[in-house]
Amino acid sequence: MDLGIDIGTSEVKVVLIDDAQHIIGQAHSPVAISRPQPLWSEQDPADWWSATVSALAQLRAAHPAEYAATRSIGLSGHMHGATLLDAANQVLRPAILWNDGRSHAQCTELEARAPDSRRITGNIAMPGFTAPKLMWVEQHEPDIFRRTARVLLPKDYVRLLLIGDAVSDMSDSAGTLWLDVGKRTWSDEMLAATHLTRTHMPRLVEGSEASGTLLPAVAQQLGLNPGVIVAGGAGDNAASAAGIGVAAPGTAFLSLGTSGVYFVANAAFSPNPARAVHAFCHAFPGTWHQMTVMLTAASALRWLRTATHADSEAQLVAEADALPVDAPLPQFLPYLSGERTPHNNPYASGVFFGLTHDHGRGHLARAVLEGVAFAFLDGQQALLDGGAQIDAITLVGGGSRSASWAQMLADALGRRLDRRSGAEVGAALGAARLGRLARTGESVASVCTAPPLTDSFEPNPQRTEVLAVRHAQFQRLYAALRGEMSPPH
Repeated sequence: MDLGIDIGTSEVKVVLIDDAQHIIGQAHSPVAISRPQPLWSEQDPADWWSATVSALAQLRAAHPAEYAATRSIGLSGHMHGATLLDAANQVLRPAILWNDGRSHAQCTELEARAPDSRRITGNIAMPGFTAPKLMWVEQHEPDIFRRTARVLLPKDYVRLLLIGDAVSDMSDSAGTLWLDVGKRTWSDEMLAATHLTRTHMPRLVEGSEASGTLLPAVAQQLGLNPGVIVAGGAGDNAASAAGIGVAAPGTAFLSLGTSGVYFVANAAFSPNPARAVHAFCHAFPGTWHQMTVMLTAASALRWLRTATHADSEAQLVAEADALPVDAPLPQFLPYLSGERTPHNNPYASGVFFGLTHDHGRGHLARAVLEGVAFAFLDGQQALLDGGAQIDAITLVGGGSRSASWAQMLADALGRRLDRRSGAEVGAALGAARLGRLARTGESVASVCTAPPLTDSFEPNPQRTEVLAVRHAQFQRLYAALRGEMSPPH
């Protein structure tokens, strides 16, 4: 048996799989988020541990024999969070999370201190990353900074409690802005730019390698064998990729959730920071990945439901589907929360353009579906410009349940999209697979396979051509309005 633990932003999820990779059981436990000031987002690291213990206790109660037979643990977690520890490994302050926006000024300062930062890290400095957070702490909480002996990512703090050692993996560490992503090692230059050294960093392993074994007292507490191996694990998106078989170069997934992610595995480090593409290490040796992020995807449809008092998002999709295929539509820029790829503009905003008396709620709904598809197409262009090879795409996320939206995405991207059964298990399953790899030394290809195919959506060349014209207008519209989407004076 292999166990996956995913430290999510809102909950800890655990999954237990057998040697045939059948899911034996799942459990989850919530985690609270604190927002004490505007732009702030924090969590108490103790809550990650208590939620992990709770979720494992549920799993143990439901499947006692199988749980006791666990031989490995893999870890996944939300990326970029800054967990500050003193010399005795005591937490110094609440962890600053990935969605915390307080360190905008520090991002500019970091790139000024380290002119080669984008070449080394493959990424633009953004407030979500870990390094700017530490610069903020140094400037605003200097006593905390002076007492900081080690900085850990969320899942790696849980690992510290599991095995008693500070270890991280390449994929998660690539999101700190302290890793030389191409060389897969800590960058002394980037650490020096934030007045830190390698002594502040955990030991690095690959995601599919062992990081240690359970402490005897912890094993007893959790009802597990002390010889259980704990794998390096991965950041949440890389772990999700392992769970849905996106491991070989050229494989990709498109996540149509609250936000949107387009993730593609690469054989080489392929950065494109100018277009706000993330370039990180994958969870496997000698493999990297590129990732585009759009901040509003399926949540745009949720917003329209509230704004128009529709009964459900499904009703909006049905009204959009009832329109003639060539119905004239307004354009929708889906930047309700700003945008990351390709604009890197936190001040970008949502826009409907071209409204007439002939447009009703169904037209607005289809424009929203189309606008999200166009934003993914922007991301795909940025990936390809960065050297990505995209051969196969799995569609995941809550929005993927809509067949008509899936078809629209296939038409807009000009690529086949596959839906697969079991893909919703995601990062926890990928973590369990990484645990198995660390335990057995099997090949990645034999373990990180794609779930069974449910259906596929082939692009309609005629619709792709029509949507390309609409997409060009979509891009011109943002370019024309960009000057209006700037910080308030």
